[in-house]
Amino acid sequence: MIIEAVEPRVDGGRFPIKRVVGEKVVVSADIYKEGHDKLAAALKVRQIGHQQWQESPMTQGDNDRWYGEFTVTAIGRWEYTIEAYAERYLSWTDEIGKKNIPGANLTSELLEGLVILKRSAAVAQGEDRVRMHSVITAIESALAAGEQQGAVDLGVGSVMRSMMASYPDRSEGYELAPALPIMVNRPITRFAAWYEFFPRSQSNMPYRHGTLQDSIRRLREIRTMGFDVVYLPPIHPIGHSFRKGKNNSLTAVPGDVGSPWAIGNENGGHMALEPQLGTWDDWDQFVGTCRELGIEIALDYVMNCSPDHPYVAAHPDWFFHRPDGSIKYAENPPKKYQDVYPLNFGTTDRNGLWEEMLRIFLFWVDKGVTTFRVDNPHTKPVPFWEWVIGEVHRQHPEVIFLAEAFTKPKMMRLLAKVGFAQSYTYFTWRNHKHDLSEYVSELTCGEMKEYFTGNFFANTPDILPPILQYGGRPAFIMRAVLAATLSSVYGIYSGYELCENEAIPGKEEYLDSEKYEIRMRDWKAPGNIVHIITRINQIRHDSPALHSYNNVLFLAADNPNLMAYAKMNEDRSDIIVCVVNLDPFHKQVATLHVPLGTFGIGEDEQYQAHDLLSDERYRWRGPTAYVELDPSTKVAHIIKIRRW
Repeated sequence: MIIEAVEPRVDGGRFPIKRVVGEKVVVSADIYKEGHDKLAAALKVRQIGHQQWQESPMTQGDNDRWYGEFTVTAIGRWEYTIEAYAERYLSWTDEIGKKNIPGANLTSELLEGLVILKRSAAVAQGEDRVRMHSVITAIESALAAGEQQGAVDLGVGSVMRSMMASYPDRSEGYELAPALPIMVNRPITRFAAWYEFFPRSQSNMPYRHGTLQDSIRRLREIRTMGFDVVYLPPIHPIGHSFRKGKNNSLTAVPGDVGSPWAIGNENGGHMALEPQLGTWDDWDQFVGTCRELGIEIALDYVMNCSPDHPYVAAHPDWFFHRPDGSIKYAENPPKKYQDVYPLNFGTTDRNGLWEEMLRIFLFWVDKGVTTFRVDNPHTKPVPFWEWVIGEVHRQHPEVIFLAEAFTKPKMMRLLAKVGFAQSYTYFTWRNHKHDLSEYVSELTCGEMKEYFTGNFFANTPDILPPILQYGGRPAFIMRAVLAATLSSVYGIYSGYELCENEAIPGKEEYLDSEKYEIRMRDWKAPGNIVHIITRINQIRHDSPALHSYNNVLFLAADNPNLMAYAKMNEDRSDIIVCVVNLDPFHKQVATLHVPLGTFGIGEDEQYQAHDLLSDERYRWRGPTAYVELDPSTKVAHIIKIRRW
C-alpha cells in the first residue's frame, strides 16, 4: 500500500501545520497499490496525549488522489495520519457483480465472501455482531439449498454493506507514520486588530511622564476604535549609562527618558516595572480593565540589557566581550546602540541563560500577558526559539508569539515553522499593485499559508514608510484599508489615526521619535481619521469573510493604480469586494471585472453593491462595473455584494 504526496504538511512533517480552533484541515494524498483491489482510507486525528483516534472516511478523486477533512476543536498540539487498506469486501462485491451472469456457478466466490464476512463479524460489537451472524447463517443456508442468487443478494445487500462499512477488514493495510503534527491556536491568532502605544506618552499634561493609570483611561477609546490587542513596548526600568537623548542623540540631557529597549537599572530588569509608570497594583488594574473591555495584552519581549542591568554584574559571561575584557554594546552598522548590551547565546552557561529567558516569559504570563511580540528573533539561535516556545506552550498553550523579524525570507519562514504564530511582513514596503498581489499570494496561496500568519502593520515606531511621509491623509486611509482587508490580522502604531508623518529627512524614521521622548497628543486634532479606522474595524467585525486569512481573490481592474480583490466565506453568504486607489494624489477610474460564477451570481442577474465605508448602494448587472475613486473624497470601496 502506497501513501504519498500528503498535504498539508510542512517540510515532510518536521514542523506542524497551523490552524485556529474551529478551522478545517483539508487533507489529500495519493493512495494506490498493485493489482485491482478496491481501496479504502480513513483520516485519523487526535490531540497529543489522547489515545483514541477520531476517524472519518476519505473519498477517492481522480488519478488515485484521496480527500478528507476534519475540524480542530481545542488549542494545543494535535496530530493526524492516514490509514489505507485493501477493501476486501468491496473488491468481492465488485467481482461477484461482474461474474453474476445467467448460468454462472458462483459457489467458490460465495465461499470466499463468507470468509471475508466472518472475519468482520468476529470484531463487530453488540447487536451488530448478532445481525451479521444472522445474515451469514442465511447466506450459508441459501447456498446449501442451491439458492445462489439469494445468497448473492444477502451478501451484497444494503444491510450487510452498511455493517461491513463499520467493521472493515484492515489486515492488509498501512498507516502513515510518523503522524503529521498540527499546532492549534486561539482564533485571535488569525483575526485581530492591534494597537501599539507607549504608556509613558499617555499623560494629558505636557512633559509629564505617563503612567499605567493614564493608560487605563485610554483603553476605552482604543476599544471603541475596534482594537482587540494593545501592544506595549518594553515597560521595564531604563538604564542610565549611555542613555540616548531625543532623536537618538548620543548625549542625554536631564529629563531625557531614554529608550525603553535599554532595559535594566537599580530598580530591576526584565521582571520589573519602570517606577515612573506605577506600581504592580496599577499593573493589575490595567490588566483587569483590559479583560473587562475584551482587550488582550501583547508585550514586547526584548533580550537587551542596559549596562546597568542586574544581569551584567551577576552574569557577565552572558555577554560578548572585547579582547580588553570590556562588554560589547549592540551594533547594526551604521547604527550603534551604546546603551544596549546584547546577550551572547554562545555562552558557556547556556542552560542558565535559556532557563532565565523562559522564566521571563512565564513571569509575564502569570501577570496577564497573552501575547509576546519578540524583538529581532532572527538574531538568536533558532533551536532556542523551538525550545522556549515549546516550554511555554507545555504550560500555557494559549500564549501567542509574534516575530518582529524584518530579515531574509527563509529565516522569517523558519521562525514561523518552529513556533511563532504570527510574523511581521514586508507589507510596509509593498506599494504597487503587482508587488502587493504577488506578495499576498505568496503568503496566502502557497505552502506558507499552512504555517505563516502575516500581521500587516501599517507603521511602527521604527518605520514611517515613504508613502505615508508624502501621501498625506489619503495615504493613511489607503494603507489602513489594505492592511485591514488583505490580512485578517493587522495593526497600527499610535499616531497613525492622527496621520503623523514628519520624518527625519532621507530616512524612514519619525522625527522626534517616541522611542526617545514623551509625546503628548491631541486625539481629536483636525484631520484625524479616527472615525474611518473605527468604521474599518467595525466592518471587519461584522464581515465573516474578512475573518479568514487564506481567502484573498484578486480581481482584474484595467488600471494599475486601482487594486481590486475579494474575500468570501465558504457558503458565499458573505462576499466582500475591495477596490483601493493606490495613488493618493489623483482620481483613478477603471472597469472592474466581477467573477460572477465564483460569487454564484447569474450572468444577467442584478445584484447590489453596498459600499460599507460610505453606505452608498449601487445596482450592478453583468461581469463588469465602473469604479471611480478620488483621494480628495473617497480612497477606497469596501463593498458587500448582495443578491436581490
